[in-house]
Amino acid sequence: MTAQTMQIGNTPCRIYGGPNAEYLLLQMTGEHELQSMDYEVAAIAQSSQNFLFAAIPVESWNDALSPWKVPAVWGKQGFGGKAGETLRFLTEQVIPTLEQQFPLPENVKIILGGYSLAGLFALWASTQTDLFYGVAAASPSVWFPGWMEFEQQRPIQAQHVYLSLGDKEERTKNAVMAAVGDNIRALHSRLTARGADCTLEWNSGGHFKDADLRTARAFRWVMEKSR
Repeated sequence: MTAQTMQIGNTPCRIYGGPNAEYLLLQMTGEHELQSMDYEVAAIAQSSQNFLFAAIPVESWNDALSPWKVPAVWGKQGFGGKAGETLRFLTEQVIPTLEQQFPLPENVKIILGGYSLAGLFALWASTQTDLFYGVAAASPSVWFPGWMEFEQQRPIQAQHVYLSLGDKEERTKNAVMAAVGDNIRALHSRLTARGADCTLEWNSGGHFKDADLRTARAFRWVMEKSR
C-alpha cells in the first residue's frame, strides 16, 4: 500500500488507502515511528477490511499527547498538557479534510489508535467525544498521573477498545511507570463491566519491542470485531 503526503494545516500527514473505505484509521505519530510506518500499514492490510489510514505527526510528543500538565516522570522533560489542542486539530481539520479529499461513506467507522503516549491520547480523546467507533491503544501510558481517576469520572465512550501491554513493562524501578500493569488490568475490568467490547492482550517483551506490529494488531482487532 503506497503512501502519499497531504498537508493538513501545517502538518504533513502520511495517507494510505483510497476512497469509499469502511474504516478511517487515525494515528498520532512521532518522528521515531514514521520510518516504520510502511511496515505497520502492511501488517494492518493483512486484514480484509477496506480502510483509509492517516499518520499524523506531532512536533512535541510529551506536550501534544498529554491531557494535562505533569512534571517529568523520567529524564528532564515534563508533559505540557496540550492534548485538547491536538484533538481539536483532529476533529476540526484532519477528519473534515480527509472526508473531503477521499469520499467516505457517511457511516464510516473512525478508529483512533497509537502506541505509548499516543495510545493514552486515543483513550483520553474517547472520554471527550463519541466520534470514535473504536480505540486501538497499544502499550498505552496508563501510568500517567491522574488518568485512572479521571477516566472513572469521565468514562471512555468508544464501545470497541483494544488494550495491550508488554509482559515486562511493569517491571521497572520507576515507581510511577510501574503502575502501568495494575492500571491496565483495572481499566480492562472497568470497561468490560460497563459492557464495552474490550480486550487486553499481553505481548512478549518490554515497551520498545515491535511497536509497529503491536499497533497494527490493535487496529486489526478493532476492525475485525465489528464484522
